[in-house]
Amino acid sequence: MEEWLSLAVAAAGSQRGHDSEVSVRIVDETESREMNLQYRHKDTPTNVLAFPTNLPNIDAWPEDTPVPLGDLVICAPVVKREAVEQGKELAAHWGHMLVHGTLHLLGYDHETSVQAEVMESIEVQILDSRGVRNPYEDN
Repeated sequence: MEEWLSLAVAAAGSQRGHDSEVSVRIVDETESREMNLQYRHKDTPTNVLAFPTNLPNIDAWPEDTPVPLGDLVICAPVVKREAVEQGKELAAHWGHMLVHGTLHLLGYDHETSVQAEVMESIEVQILDSRGVRNPYEDN
């Protein structure tokens, strides 16, 4: 898990000189649905939710101070179901969710096509570096 998170932070060029901290909580579909409804107003479980800390400019922080990036909430049953439905290896899909969520913590989004292109290209590059095929290509 740590490797995927570190790869996302490094690829985003963020937190230079600082260690980063990310809290990861694994939940079931009920809790994922409740959180998705509460925070995104979507009444369905989702694969990953990201809650960034949005801290001020860290360049002023002492270099030996870890930067808390935020919290990821990952729904294990949804990730497993998606992997099966999309013909992906489960470990690879978990890696993708960790990378995807971490990029959200770092301020990336996919609300517009331009944002999606930037975010997805970083994800694909990271996954490719670990031998995982592009998750956005058709099977």
